[in-house]
Formats: sequence, structure tokens, C-alpha cells
Amino acid sequence: MNTKQLIQGCKSNNYQAQMQVYNAYKNMMFGTAVRILKSREEAEDIVQDCFIKAFEKITHLKEDANLGAWLKRIVINKSIDVSKSKHKFIVSDEYDALEKEEEEINDNLEQTPSIKFVKECMASLKDKYSVVLSLYLIEEYTHKEIAEMLNTKESTIRNQFRRGKQQLLKLIKKQDL
Repeated sequence: MNTKQLIQGCKSNNYQAQMQVYNAYKNMMFGTAVRILKSREEAEDIVQDCFIKAFEKITHLKEDANLGAWLKRIVINKSIDVSKSKHKFIVSDEYDALEKEEEEINDNLEQTPSIKFVKECMASLKDKYSVVLSLYLIEEYTHKEIAEMLNTKESTIRNQFRRGKQQLLKLIKKQDL
């Protein structure tokens, strides 16, 4: 089935279509949720909740819509809501003008770190930094889109991205020592 047929099938409450959607998108949704929540168990629960919500709301989705993007948006919003409700994630609206003299960090690493190591470093950052870095670098959202998702100023997101990136580079550089 193509995406249009899958959406139509899900709108008709067709179990086979729903299972195809689930199997096609569960890993992408889980990866997104775990990067935000930093907990496999919470991410698994969120993915299940998001599929239930998606199948309940799919009647509102246009048949030519990007199903994957729609599902990703649901899982990101739900993950952020859960994170906020547990006081794990704080987007401060502190407005810091970008400092004129940024701390210089040499982007040239002596050796290329593994993806696993970079993910571990990202997970060890404060939530406000790791979420913004994940949404920007991995999920490929713009600063403006992230600001809208988190209901904050774009300048705050840009600052958190810059600070998170600096902290991430410091952690990665420690590997070289």
C-alpha cells in the first residue's frame, strides 16, 4: 500500500493498515522520543500513546499529507510535554544577546568520535541543551520551528543551541586527552 492508501485504511479503522503504519514508523518515533526523554521505558510508553492518539486523530489528516512528519510532530510534542511535566526540561526565557566574544572552541578534533560516543555526550547534557541539539541536528528542525514547539523565543533557542554545542564539543574533546 502507498501512503495515501495507508491513510485511507487507517481512517477506515483497518487493522492491517494500522499495523503497516506502526511497523513502518515505530523505530523513527522511538528514536525521537528516547533522544528527548533519555529513557527507553518512557519512550516506549510515549510511542504507544502517540500511535493511539494518531489513529484517533487521523481523520483530520489529508490523504496527501506526509504521514511520517505528522507522526514525528506528535511524538516530539508528547515527549516535550512529558518532559516538562516531570520538571526535567526547562526552557528559560532568559534573553542573552549573543556575546560579542564567544569562547573559541577548535572544531577540529584529532580523531573522529563514534556516533555512539557523541550520542552519549549529548545525553549527558542538560535537557534544555540536548533537546534543542537533537531537534536541530538530528530531526532537522529550524530554530524557528523549535521555538514554536517549545513555546519560547527563537533567540533563546539559538542561545541554547550555541551553548549546548559548546558543551558537547568540550565533552568530545575530553576524549582526545
